[in-house]
Amino acid sequence: MTSEELLADAAVRSWKLVIGRLDGLIASADEAAFERQVVPGGNRMRYLTGHLAAVHDRMLPLLGIGDRLYPQLDGPYLENPDRTHPDPVDTTELKAIWNQVNQKLTTAIEQFSPSAWVERHTAVSEEDFAKDPARNRLAVLLSRTNHASSHLGQLLLSGKSQD
Repeated sequence: MTSEELLADAAVRSWKLVIGRLDGLIASADEAAFERQVVPGGNRMRYLTGHLAAVHDRMLPLLGIGDRLYPQLDGPYLENPDRTHPDPVDTTELKAIWNQVNQKLTTAIEQFSPSAWVERHTAVSEEDFAKDPARNRLAVLLSRTNHASSHLGQLLLSGKSQD
């Protein structure tokens, strides 16, 4: 493998590791776990799952993969705090949305070549990208992996605090 291939592979593996851990946690969570707050007065597992699904759904057009699947998640899970709007979907549907978004996203990013990772993402103009080529697809994947990992840590700690 070339250095570029190794770097791209490491980034995708890191993404898959974090998403795989979240997959297991979300799949095994029951209704009570989805309603549990990460910290007293904080976000529920339901909200964080919806939040991450919406953020990952936004990655589809951002990385040039395709259109969003669930733009209706933005209001309740990105634009407003937890419990300020009714939950738009039940637990079973939210789990299915999580799986669908991440399967589509992961399948697509596994196909990117190393040179595709250093292309600009769609939220940056050609002019701005010429000034700062680090505003690329790989930077998006790394930042979203870190974001998901942060919420994974919150969820893991909240589960332990309930034991």
